[in-house]
Amino acid sequence: MIPVTTFAGRTVALFGLGGSGLASARALRAGGADVVAGDDNASSLAAARDAGISVGDLRAIDWSTVAALVLAPGVPLTHPKPHWAVELAHAAGVPIIGDIELFCRERRAVAPLAPLVAITGTNGKSTTTALMAHLLRSAGRDAQMGGNIGTAVLSLAPLADARPYVIECSSYQIDLAPSIDPTAGILINLSEDHLDRHGTMENYAAVKERLVAGVPPDGTAVIGVDDPWCSAIADRMERIGKRVVRISVQRTLADGIYARDGGIVRASGGKDSVVARLDGIGSLRGRHNAQNAACAAAAALALGLDAGAIQDGLRSFPGLAHRMEQVGRKANVLFVNDSKATNADSAAQALACFADIFWIAGGKPKTGGIASLAPFFPRIRKAFLIGEAADEFALTLDGKVAYDKVGTLGRAVAAAAREAEASGLKDAVVLLSPACASFDQYRNFEVRGDAFRALVKALPGLAPAAARAP
Repeated sequence: MIPVTTFAGRTVALFGLGGSGLASARALRAGGADVVAGDDNASSLAAARDAGISVGDLRAIDWSTVAALVLAPGVPLTHPKPHWAVELAHAAGVPIIGDIELFCRERRAVAPLAPLVAITGTNGKSTTTALMAHLLRSAGRDAQMGGNIGTAVLSLAPLADARPYVIECSSYQIDLAPSIDPTAGILINLSEDHLDRHGTMENYAAVKERLVAGVPPDGTAVIGVDDPWCSAIADRMERIGKRVVRISVQRTLADGIYARDGGIVRASGGKDSVVARLDGIGSLRGRHNAQNAACAAAAALALGLDAGAIQDGLRSFPGLAHRMEQVGRKANVLFVNDSKATNADSAAQALACFADIFWIAGGKPKTGGIASLAPFFPRIRKAFLIGEAADEFALTLDGKVAYDKVGTLGRAVAAAAREAEASGLKDAVVLLSPACASFDQYRNFEVRGDAFRALVKALPGLAPAAARAP
């Protein structure tokens, strides 16, 4: 745990008692703050009370004595309507912050030399965060990883100048971290997302921009420039004097880092040099993962890792569960768990990586279905359709891709494994990339992915997946 001493002796109101809220309350108390916590959920209040945290009705407190409101990131700050606790804080002139802001203030006070890599973007945040932490750890550094990736930032090991911190930041968290100041700030990409929370794409992009805008003069802003929003942000950051490293997987750059022919290339001063190669790294297949790897490599270089250490780290990266996760191989068949692909755009990233696919798709359908995936249909040898979307997907595939409506994941795995193995194809792939939410049959995509993994591992003759790309 990281005790938060910057509010010692002062009263802090806290709203939202999920994982990060509980961690914040404990960290504030450990640092000497007087915390009064609230939540709209009675069971969350009870759990906090059982943990020894002082809970109360924030409507009834004297806000003139409150130094700050620490808000959980999921609580509405601006759209569609500010939460009542936010309105009370605004009325009293009380600053509203989150756990990332608490971490940043404590870092400046206690260990200002501790390297901080903060990562955001619409897609690829978790993979880039995990990869960045892995690169540092494989180079012998005690990298701590947390934030939006699952471990509350204040639950990490105590701050120390030599200890790097790698933090995934959602737009919600950045919105509550006005003084975020990463040593290396990574903005991977931007596309429409969370507009119900931010109102417009312009607002959403402006919040994301704050992460790289906070990079100090001796820091580095790593920005993907393959979308117009991030390209404009990179230009603005450069104009105000930030050190910017541009990243592209779509074109060569005169100055920056780009992907070309399986390599990550650094361009500077008219010269190109290969930082690392991605050939044969199964956990980093596809253009989207090349973008993630290039961003992480740029930040690693900024923190002093050399090309050899980066290459070693990339090759040993195991990947993340449910994101192009190689579960195993049986004879000629590779089994890949991409349960995180809950919409067509995400599934497209996986379909683009393989040539002979036995595709498991379906679940609770999203608007638009899978019509946008038509360019990838020639790669699909057969589809095995599950869940509520099976009939809709069958209509889209009819006459274009062979399919069976199998209904359940268990039947899909059995049928896909059998037909892929019998196909005689050298590199057949059974790919779970559902292009759907899981809620018709599973609580979340993680549970769905876990079920797929268990079904595959129960197949006789399964071996560990080879770390080679098909």
